[in-house]
Amino acid sequence: MLAIVLATGLVVDDGIVVTENIFKKRELGMDKWTAALHGTREIFFAVISTSLTLAVVFIPVIFLQGFTGRLFREFGIVLAGAVIISAFVSLTLTPVLNIRLGGSRIGHSRFYITTEPFYAGLDKGYRYVLSYVIKHKWISITVPIMCIIMIFTILRFLKSELAPLEDHSIIRATITAPEGADFDYTKVLVDRISQQMTDSIPESRLSFARSGGGGGPSSTNVGGINLFLTEPNQRETTQQQVYDKLIKIFRRYSEARIIPTQEQTITTSMSGGSQLPVQFVIQNLEFNKLQDVLPKFLDAARKDSIFSNVDVNLKFNKPELNLTVDRLKATNLGVNESDISSTLQLALSGGRYDYFLRNGKQYQVIGQVERSERSQPKDITSLYVRSRTGKLIQLDNLVKTEESSSPPTLYHFNRYKSATISATLAPGRTLGEGIAEMRKISAKLLDTSFHTDLFGASRDFVESSSNILFALILAIVLIYLILAAQFESFRDPFIIIITVPMALAGALLSLWVFKQTLNIFSEIGMIMLIGIVTKNGILIVEFANQKRKAGLNIPEAAFEAAASRLRPILMTSLATIFGALPIALALGAGASSRVPLGIVVVGGLLFALILTLFVIPVMYILMADKKLQHKISEDTNIEIK
Repeated sequence: MLAIVLATGLVVDDGIVVTENIFKKRELGMDKWTAALHGTREIFFAVISTSLTLAVVFIPVIFLQGFTGRLFREFGIVLAGAVIISAFVSLTLTPVLNIRLGGSRIGHSRFYITTEPFYAGLDKGYRYVLSYVIKHKWISITVPIMCIIMIFTILRFLKSELAPLEDHSIIRATITAPEGADFDYTKVLVDRISQQMTDSIPESRLSFARSGGGGGPSSTNVGGINLFLTEPNQRETTQQQVYDKLIKIFRRYSEARIIPTQEQTITTSMSGGSQLPVQFVIQNLEFNKLQDVLPKFLDAARKDSIFSNVDVNLKFNKPELNLTVDRLKATNLGVNESDISSTLQLALSGGRYDYFLRNGKQYQVIGQVERSERSQPKDITSLYVRSRTGKLIQLDNLVKTEESSSPPTLYHFNRYKSATISATLAPGRTLGEGIAEMRKISAKLLDTSFHTDLFGASRDFVESSSNILFALILAIVLIYLILAAQFESFRDPFIIIITVPMALAGALLSLWVFKQTLNIFSEIGMIMLIGIVTKNGILIVEFANQKRKAGLNIPEAAFEAAASRLRPILMTSLATIFGALPIALALGAGASSRVPLGIVVVGGLLFALILTLFVIPVMYILMADKKLQHKISEDTNIEIK
């Protein structure tokens, strides 16, 4: 659907160019049949070139690997297909419609008569400014250089993330009670926090609390709460504002670690909604090194202002009670280790002894010491074991107890012993900043025996960034090769490619002005923008070549081509801008994450439009092939006036 919305502004471009050229021929006095034939022939090469360049930029997107390819494959296929079909329709059906619906003679409506003075003045003003720029060529030479400097400057300050967070009307909170807490303690705590959330958030619609579960060895001390909010159009506050309020509320609880999370816009795992955005993995072959460095790493991360909550999956807080049997003493008293083990199992495990029948129903016989007599470590030593002689001997005489702590679970990543540092971001911070800060901390604290990696949304972010960068470079190369084959020149495509840095500079400037981030949607928008902005350069360069073949010199051909193509360039650019404007304005549900894509297209195209009209003619004068024949090709019987 996103591709269809964007395609509405793109598919009309070729039809506008063809219709405008036919209309111009009719104004010169040609009948509608001759105008349609000559107008279409004259613009045929430009339409094919612009359509191919726009379609070819999506080839790298279609064949991208990973979740980026899966996410945008249909997007690229739809847009590329729409552009190709649009070119075919513009060169076949559009001339026929101009003949059938164009009337028997050319005439001007009242609207044309009213608005034409404005466009005539615009054309006159453009010719005047263009002639000044051509005389002072250094202006146009410095523009691309300044745009390249602007690109690298803005990239240093522009924040980056995987995708902007959408308002899904749900906030999740993970609650971790002290290690060793039983289910009853966790349930009371979770219920109390859930009630606090419901009472403190008037926008709440439903609260779903869960105690225990998860399947891990320490699952009795873990709980979770899903807070469902009312629909965005039914509340004045945003999901982010509710999230910030909950962070302040949760800081009051010292008896548990509470970490709220917002559902990521793009996730590639089943648990992506509950995972923290920053997932940094530390790996080492030696477990002791992990144990030594983790407290320092966590302390540095928790003091950092970029993170609001920091946690680690590898914890050393599971309480254990180690029993050491005095074998010599036990042997002298007629007790062996199996007797002690059986006694502990029967007293504490709650195992089934047998069944009994009552009133036609079967019941289990379960043996276990009362809870009040097994809640403290010292209660174990008060148990009795029967010796071989039949005497009852208290365990306190046979065993020694020692309390310690150990990890509930040992984790491995890529066959290394590992620990995953997870973190949520402070308000105003992005995923790119979080990953960069984690890497800075690791560079200070970890030696060469450690390895680091990313997981979850962090891994997706890095992979998508590298994939998009590769697709961006490949798209520029493919455009250059396609244009070189069509123009049969290596200079003309290079002149056209100069529009790319101007468009990218405009796109990044727009993101910075509107406080947007560099994310997967804005990066896809830049790839798309490369194909769009080359259209304007193709129209000017191709028409300048035709003028030179008609006998004009290079400066005259560049000037006349730019002046003649002013209106179709303005019309096609504005059509594309207005087609992408609903995306930039975030119209519709769930459209907030797509705003950067619309801003990139609108801002980049508008910025490049203004500069292209003055830079490309000058670059053509400086770089055009001087050996182009100054005559009209015999195989294209085109009359240029």
